Amino acid sequence: MRPRPTVRLRLTLLYGALFLVSGIVLLAITYFLVGDRIRVLVYDPPPGGGSLPPVDAIAGRRQSTDVRGLLVVQSGIALAIMTVVSLALGWVMAGRVLRPLRTITAATLDISAHNLHERLALAGPDDELKELGDTVDGLLARLEAAFAAQRQFVANASHELRTPLARQRTLLEVAIADPDPDVGTLLATCERVLRAGLQQERLIEALLTLARSERGLEHREPVDLRTVTEEVVAGQRTSGVDVRATLGPAAVRGDRRLTERLVANLVDNAVRHNVPGGHVDVTTATVDGRPTLRIANTGPVVPAAEIQRLLRPFQRLTGRRQANPDGLGLGLPIAAAIAAAHDAELTARPRPDGGLVTDVTYPAADR
Repeated sequence: MRPRPTVRLRLTLLYGALFLVSGIVLLAITYFLVGDRIRVLVYDPPPGGGSLPPVDAIAGRRQSTDVRGLLVVQSGIALAIMTVVSLALGWVMAGRVLRPLRTITAATLDISAHNLHERLALAGPDDELKELGDTVDGLLARLEAAFAAQRQFVANASHELRTPLARQRTLLEVAIADPDPDVGTLLATCERVLRAGLQQERLIEALLTLARSERGLEHREPVDLRTVTEEVVAGQRTSGVDVRATLGPAAVRGDRRLTERLVANLVDNAVRHNVPGGHVDVTTATVDGRPTLRIANTGPVVPAAEIQRLLRPFQRLTGRRQANPDGLGLGLPIAAAIAAAHDAELTARPRPDGGLVTDVTYPAADR
């Protein structure tokens, strides 16, 4: 396999070629200017007037030719020498210019998933190469954060899955260890095992939805956000919380099933984290050409500093991950991931008297 020319070699040849072309142009200009001057000096008539004798004219023409030939030869030799010198200087200068790139390449090759905390930290003037190094450092910082979030997510998911499995095993071991079990005890054990299995199914389904949302949408289709929200709200009428809907036109483009899951997660979250006698206000509308969904609920007071943490998987308001069959800590993160997959923006802010106001703003329909 023939080795490829390096960037340093290509820059050196480019420098040398530019110098050679410039030198040839300079010598051509000098030749015409000096050659014309030589012709004037040789063919100038004597001071007393008249013309040169034939012999002197022939000698002058020969002298002019010799001078021009000497000019061309000597200039060519000088040009060749300086071309070689320019190639050597170009090689050195190209190496100095490309030194930060070699530093970036070597450092990037040494960085892996185990040492993403390392940075290039290029020194020097604030030029394009320094900007490239800072860009790579920014990329490494984002990768480090993504890897840390992934490891935390896997650890949390493992813990959440381990809890119902341990409960199932304990229930079965207790039932087996009973020397004289009756039908009622066995039925109660089976029901509790089934409930634990249902919790696992919900968790696995939520994790799959989250993964699918973060992967993005493969296709988009027109979705009536008002109709989807109306269907979700209709299923919450028996929740014991007053769910009030004000539904205006809101047409979006995306995945209908994921859109339905987004609305359902937000409404379920608003109903679940509420207070006795509380209410949930659900609104759809098109504001400035952008479809919007707003869900506001009464509930416990949420510190503003906790909002961003609640948008991460398996995070709850108390800050403690607990085994609660009514909540997995994935409602808001799944909704945020689905919104991002639809190029929408999900924002949440606490209400002064308790509860949250969650807005999902989709891009304009003409985008």
